[in-house]
Amino acid sequence: MQTMRVLVVGCGDVGQRLLRLVPPGVQMLVLAREPERLAAWRASGVRLLRGDLDDPASLRRLAGLADAVVHLAPPPGQGEGDPRTAALLAALARGRAPRAFVYVSTTGVYGDWGGARIDETAVRRAQTARALRRVDAEERLRVWARERSVRLSLLRAPGIYAADREGHPRERLLAGRPLLRAEDDVFTNHIQADDLARACWRALFLGKPLRAVNVVDDSERRMGEHFDLAAARLGLPRAPRISRAEASVQMTPMQLSFLSESRRIGNQRLKRELRLRLRYPLPELGW
Repeated sequence: MQTMRVLVVGCGDVGQRLLRLVPPGVQMLVLAREPERLAAWRASGVRLLRGDLDDPASLRRLAGLADAVVHLAPPPGQGEGDPRTAALLAALARGRAPRAFVYVSTTGVYGDWGGARIDETAVRRAQTARALRRVDAEERLRVWARERSVRLSLLRAPGIYAADREGHPRERLLAGRPLLRAEDDVFTNHIQADDLARACWRALFLGKPLRAVNVVDDSERRMGEHFDLAAARLGLPRAPRISRAEASVQMTPMQLSFLSESRRIGNQRLKRELRLRLRYPLPELGW
């Protein structure tokens, strides 16, 4: 059987979870700015490639190298577009195109829906600069994949969590950071990091061309409910509640941006098309 070569771009926490799930017959290639940080993976047969998405010249060797790509690298923290994705696609365009491409985007591209239930057919209403950069990446990828007949999957992920990952609810509860009171609260969405990594593999083999898929769990809770449940499970005090007006004074613009969008996101494509059975359908199962 011919070996399938899969290139991972952006090998942080989720990328390394992906490496733990490699099926037989697959050779993993990892693009890293500092491959030394991932040297331990060489013992598992992973080939490490030095390259920086902010330095297009360092990406030349990627042309025609992989049969499939998993793109996990975020856009830059500022600007209107995603030059990193543009640089990656330009490098790949110099050689034979991969057969499949998975990009992990964000549910932030949907913007605010006032708590309504939505699926992948919803119009994107990106409001924040970081979400607009993701929209730019998605559009670049769609054009590139359509022109080259690449089977592109856009996986839109919400807040990613895991018991061994930064951003655990425990951190916020211990810090005593406030949440919005019930009448001002917003719906939030979540996915456990290992389930996201599994979804990436499923999309590589089962994803439909030019298809967006929401990679979210089954929870449908407001942010306050989520953290109240975490407090009860962890034996910690509940977070204090404040009004939206008080939040506008006490919180940073970044913090406020997460409280300005409310949506309940469906995951039927994830289950029906990618046939993924979530191991952590509710956040409390993954804490």
